[in-house]
Amino acid sequence: MSITTPARLSLELNVNQKRIRGFLREQYGRLPEGVDRWELEDSQADAVRTRFARQLRPTDPALWTLEIGDTVLRREIHAAYGGQEQGGIITPRSIPDILVITSPESGARHGYDAFEGLQEDGSFLYTGEGQRGPQVFARGNTALRDAAENGRPIRLLTKQGTYVTYVGEFTTGEPAFSIETIPDSDGDLREGIIFKLVPVDADVEALGAPSTPLMESAQASSWTPPESSSYVVGAPLTPGERVVSRIEFELQKDFGQWIKSRGETPQRLRLSSAGATIEPDLYVSESGWIVEAKKSPAREYVRTAIGQVLDYSLLARESGRPAVPVVLLPSRPIAHLEALLSELGILLIVRDDEGFLVIE
Repeated sequence: MSITTPARLSLELNVNQKRIRGFLREQYGRLPEGVDRWELEDSQADAVRTRFARQLRPTDPALWTLEIGDTVLRREIHAAYGGQEQGGIITPRSIPDILVITSPESGARHGYDAFEGLQEDGSFLYTGEGQRGPQVFARGNTALRDAAENGRPIRLLTKQGTYVTYVGEFTTGEPAFSIETIPDSDGDLREGIIFKLVPVDADVEALGAPSTPLMESAQASSWTPPESSSYVVGAPLTPGERVVSRIEFELQKDFGQWIKSRGETPQRLRLSSAGATIEPDLYVSESGWIVEAKKSPAREYVRTAIGQVLDYSLLARESGRPAVPVVLLPSRPIAHLEALLSELGILLIVRDDEGFLVIE
């Protein structure tokens, strides 16, 4: 027998859960210590219905009432809001929200697992509608593509059997989508629409893949400079091996050789975070240096490097490794940025006539 919760009653009654929980506390007291969610007896659920059904009018606008982590039956979603009962993209008429359901198990049968999932940059890739033949922009695919432009929240839910769990609110990233080659339900290759969704208010860790073995939180391996290109066009939708500019390639290559000349070992360090794998440009285990290199000392590059290297360093420390954040630049930035790096405890390393200069 299914358990009645404030989440399920909120859908049934079109009432904010905070109001339902407030009523339950007034009538029955607070939850016992260590219990964080109400599971209602029939008499308690009926009391809630009696209390709030009096205020329900057919003309009342439908409210989005689910909170992050709530699990309900999918049919309860449709009973509350309407919308397509099949497929993964739901566009109810009663609310502006677009509901997106992801299911690794069922998605794999239709080729949706080729790209779908949590990415190292914190985004979630989602495959568009259409099980056979090329996917096109129609119905749900069009709605999802234009969601940000039209001011429509995207609500992502994961599916487990007949139940769905609300992960949170998302919007489209930049770019909003790409066209990739994926298999269809018959295994034939076709063009698929891969949407890039970024969290607004969500529990992205719920999107990890529990069915796959978790990697160690930090894995070190041998390092070589990344592939280089004389220029780099905009960032790809799906992150992969890094391709950097010629300037950054030479900077990293020369820095790696300088590290070796000091009797230390440059390494790669792969870090696990919320189901994704991320890594700095270089790791020096002897000194604990976590290095993020940029091709320019301009403000936009330094600010980006600061966020990245602090993120990497915290993850490395949480894994039990020494971690000193380092920003590597081809020359010194303006004095204000040097002061900012120093205040944040980030080492600055720049080229000089004798190799590299460490600025603390």
